[in-house]
Amino acid sequence: MAILQIKDLHVAVKDEETHQQKEILKGVNLKMQTGEIHAIMGPNGTGKSTLSQTIMGHPNYHVTQGDILLDGESILDMPVDERARKGLFLAMQYPAEIQGVTNAEFLRAAINARRPKDDQISVMDFLQELDQNLELLDMKESMTERYLNEGFSGGEKKRNEILQLLMIKPSFAILDEIDSGLDIDALKVVSRGVNSMRSPKFGSLIITHYQRLLNYIVPDVVHVMMGGRIVKDGGPELAKKLEAEGYAGLRDELGLKIDLVDEDD
Repeated sequence: MAILQIKDLHVAVKDEETHQQKEILKGVNLKMQTGEIHAIMGPNGTGKSTLSQTIMGHPNYHVTQGDILLDGESILDMPVDERARKGLFLAMQYPAEIQGVTNAEFLRAAINARRPKDDQISVMDFLQELDQNLELLDMKESMTERYLNEGFSGGEKKRNEILQLLMIKPSFAILDEIDSGLDIDALKVVSRGVNSMRSPKFGSLIITHYQRLLNYIVPDVVHVMMGGRIVKDGGPELAKKLEAEGYAGLRDELGLKIDLVDEDD
């Protein structure tokens, strides 16, 4: 069992107009372990994507207070690649296109980066596992020979992110709005891929605006973020309540007076 803990996390980014540091996260606390699926919901601009990028170590996000611990070890000073080797994975809202590197080449390199040099995955094992996961996600084999995400539709990019998840097998996956732009059939396929990973060795933090994704990937815990903080925790029923009543009702219920930060979620 691995544990990911976020303690009193404060994060700032540079304002493009004033060039001053602007605080986005204002004391986030969260603890999860493998075997659990957690979901974070919240209005636009409340810091959800900032949290995901900070966990993975994006250089534009500056931690001014607090810590992020993986199995009790701070990861704040680790570069992105070291965090990935430690077992963290981020499925981004807008995956980058990389020319000159095929999907298959990228996947095999990513798998081997997490394995000892004397235990690299064989070509035969890699291809067998790749074929199984392509079938699970209803993806054509030809996609593995295309350059990474180049010319992919939005739905293809999201499936490709889940293919990476299935092949790399991280301890924790942060899934940032993987449902964005997906039709219902693609949503079911992506959810099937994530659900196939459920085990005592895997945990996921899902960031989403909508209950519909959580109908297919049922979370153990739901967190609500507002104004750069987690303001309420609950079970799957909390997401259904938000869908029915909206965030304004919760804000009034908690007596919150929150101005949303200026962040593109």
